[in-house]
Amino acid sequence: MKAMVLQKIGNLHDNPTPLQLMDLPDPVPTADEILVQVTVCGVCHTELDIIEGRTPPPRLPLVPGHQVVGRVRACGEKAKSFKIDDQVGIAWINSACGICKFCKAGCENVCRDFKATGRDTDGGYAEYMTIHEGFAYRIPVGLSDTETAPLLCAGAIGYRSLQLTGIQDGQKLGLTGFGASGHLVLKMVRHLYPRTAVFVFARGSEQQEFARGLGAAWAGETRKEPPEKLDYIIDTTPAWIPVVEALKNLEPGGRLVINAIAKENIDKDALLGLEYSRDLWLEKEIKSVANITRKDVSEFLMLAREMQIKPDVKEYPLAEANRCLVELKTRRILGAKVLRIK
Repeated sequence: MKAMVLQKIGNLHDNPTPLQLMDLPDPVPTADEILVQVTVCGVCHTELDIIEGRTPPPRLPLVPGHQVVGRVRACGEKAKSFKIDDQVGIAWINSACGICKFCKAGCENVCRDFKATGRDTDGGYAEYMTIHEGFAYRIPVGLSDTETAPLLCAGAIGYRSLQLTGIQDGQKLGLTGFGASGHLVLKMVRHLYPRTAVFVFARGSEQQEFARGLGAAWAGETRKEPPEKLDYIIDTTPAWIPVVEALKNLEPGGRLVINAIAKENIDKDALLGLEYSRDLWLEKEIKSVANITRKDVSEFLMLAREMQIKPDVKEYPLAEANRCLVELKTRRILGAKVLRIK
């Protein structure tokens, strides 16, 4: 099979082509696994964190990719959940132990044995991959492959982030960063909380205009003060400056939810500018988002069908994965990016 393979950890500025197009043996499903022929795979900022070593893989070489849509082509002898040709999705959560206190409480996203697709196992930047049948998802009727791929991570993690805010209809929500996840959260909010005003902080005028076009009440630069203080803010950026700026813009008792696997160190000195009385006092909260659960993915896919969510997506051929990643790194993005495999 054809696959884009990571051989070495390194910064994309130094090596803008970290992935190599290679021929690999087709994977074979074990007893409880299914073999999936990949049609599309979404491209996520987490791939940059893996490639650049902020959340390093346990082994190399590695096939990245965790927003996977494809068709079942074979089933292990104990796999009974799917039939040949079923359309399935695969997300970031690849496995968890199932027996620890976190898994039993429905918090498998913080299981100490959590495994991630495309980091701890080979992922979807390839023509085929295998997955335990319990960690694959049926795609609701009416969602195309290309539209579904970003929903499996950007959408599902955005859904979890929105839940973790605790927002109620009519309260004010901020989104700092407006890429794949941010634009889907805005679409969710307009459906679930129609009286909630959304304020978007984005670096470029093109992203700001994109946000206003999707219904944002206000959009401005990251350091720009919004017209009013906000009850909740979701941060989807890889940087620290937006965290400091978001805390400034919260109401007393407000909550900042950080939707990121890792933060880059380029502007970490911004944290030295935190002022307790202005940024943290009055019971402001900071909460991180840790991965996703299978329940998050399943619930969000059904919500996406109900809402008829149509992500703004740009397609690339598999061989252009490096160019896609560089564009993501330099933030030349609107909406989501997807690799077309088949």
